[in-house]
Amino acid sequence: MESALSLIETELKRVEQQFRNDLCSEVPLIRKVGEYVLSSGGKRIRPALLLLSARMCGYRGERHVSLASVIEFIHTATLLHDDVVDNASLRRGIAAANTLWGNQASVLVGDYLFSKSFSIMVQDGDLDILRVISAATTKIAEGEVVQLVCMCDPDITEERYVEIVRCKTAILLATACQAGAILGNAAGGMEEALRDFGMDLGIAFQLIDDTLDYVASEEQLGKDIGHDLKEGKITLPLIHTLRTCSLSEKKLVSDIIASDTQKVEDLHEIISLVHAYGGIEFAVDRARSYVERGKSRLGMFPDSKEKLALMELADYVVTRHR
Repeated sequence: MESALSLIETELKRVEQQFRNDLCSEVPLIRKVGEYVLSSGGKRIRPALLLLSARMCGYRGERHVSLASVIEFIHTATLLHDDVVDNASLRRGIAAANTLWGNQASVLVGDYLFSKSFSIMVQDGDLDILRVISAATTKIAEGEVVQLVCMCDPDITEERYVEIVRCKTAILLATACQAGAILGNAAGGMEEALRDFGMDLGIAFQLIDDTLDYVASEEQLGKDIGHDLKEGKITLPLIHTLRTCSLSEKKLVSDIIASDTQKVEDLHEIISLVHAYGGIEFAVDRARSYVERGKSRLGMFPDSKEKLALMELADYVVTRHR
């Protein structure tokens, strides 16, 4: 991870400064909440993907910095909204913004970040980039709604879940890569290849995140352990478990997830079943397959430091611990 990002260290620092410049507002609460979330330890994978993709495609201008900031603004807005929807108390190991300032402030500052992002894109003036990023934000919202509909559904299929992941998480990584390709005037299928690389990477990223909810310590994960279970989210480790366990075990899991009075021992019982039926290993194997497919999509690009860095970022996704 560090070696991959060292290639764009200077540009990432400029992106960080751009964050703060773009947070300028006459309303102090906007800057306070925005800076709190932006400085809470995110790895900036999405901006890094845009910067590296643009450089790999030959871009040598300045616009990639502001557009990388836009990508992170949109991501931050989704985090603010997600924590309200999920009633989360922790984010990246510290108190979630809604815990400190309340749900109303989190939602409204998230709205501001979305609006500011589109304002910056209009100033940039590239209709192709505006098109792909605006389409991505629409997909993210659709993914959130579909996930809500599928809450506590023990019969959700792997295919249905992966489609939610595509919309809710992976689309923004895909868009970061695609925007970089557009900046670099990539031709001959390279824009599509980078978009698909980002999509595969994003799916793998979320699948590993699914496993961390079952195996990481709270300190490693940076949020409440078992939070997905408490919220009724059926993620891939549990999907695999539910389709391989006995009918009585499936009913037990379904009853626990649907209950309004879950006990700690109930959640531990589900976690034990997931481990017993190999749900963690299944999800990790799926993540690895997505990463390998994503890396193969970069085959049409000539060897370069930027290509190697993208490969290293892909490998990092399946080895991270938080």
